[in-house]
Amino acid sequence: MNDTLSTLNWLVEAGADEAVADSPVNRLVAKASVAPIAAPAPRSPARAPTPLALDDDAIGGAQAAAGTATTLEELKVALEAFDGCALKRTATNTVFADGVASGGVMLIGEAPGRDEDRVGKPFVGRAGQLLDKMLAAIALDRKTNAYITNVINWRPPDNRDPTPEEAAACLPFLRRHIELAEPKVIILLGAVAARHVVGGTEGIMKLRGRWLEYRVGDRMVPLMPTLHPAYLLRQPAHKKLAWRDLQAVAAKMEALGLPEPGSRAN
Repeated sequence: MNDTLSTLNWLVEAGADEAVADSPVNRLVAKASVAPIAAPAPRSPARAPTPLALDDDAIGGAQAAAGTATTLEELKVALEAFDGCALKRTATNTVFADGVASGGVMLIGEAPGRDEDRVGKPFVGRAGQLLDKMLAAIALDRKTNAYITNVINWRPPDNRDPTPEEAAACLPFLRRHIELAEPKVIILLGAVAARHVVGGTEGIMKLRGRWLEYRVGDRMVPLMPTLHPAYLLRQPAHKKLAWRDLQAVAAKMEALGLPEPGSRAN
């Protein structure tokens, strides 16, 4: 039974999530149209996700709360005061971010796990320890020049994937978070982050290693999807794929002059 669950988890994180749907899929019938949360085509610049046809009150409240923030600290306060996401009722802490935004490199993960929920910071468990080693390999450190957040700010029960409604309530805060952090490079960690930030239907295995762009105001920010550290702990053979992605990020950082002088990791 454990082997079966591990296999299913691997398939979902690899992007093959239709195989575990509640009902069979008839491939001969066109799919019903579903409003996307994020809408760039795979080869087009990634744009801010636009949730539709969900809970208008929650989304409107999130947009209003996030829009009032003019600094990261104000955004954190607004997020902690926001009650429009049901996940907050079962979470211990609001997980906002960790690291130094001025370093120019922003990493976006999926959602807090048990350790993150307990501590109130992203990536502090085993996956976080691996992430720190991955970042160190390209001269990044959350203490000096890397900035980390998640799509979802509260832990989903049993670490399940967030629902579209839960994600839609958090996405206005993420959009504003990116605007205020002003990253020069964005790294997406895992399938859930890619699904909600980039949009489209391609799985992380197809997206990873490909440079995309995310629009922040009138500026296009290079964006690299890669594999989640938790996935790499279960599938260590794929660390070589993540390393290739990190090498591409390192080359992009060098081209952009990052990390900036005075913000380099020791």
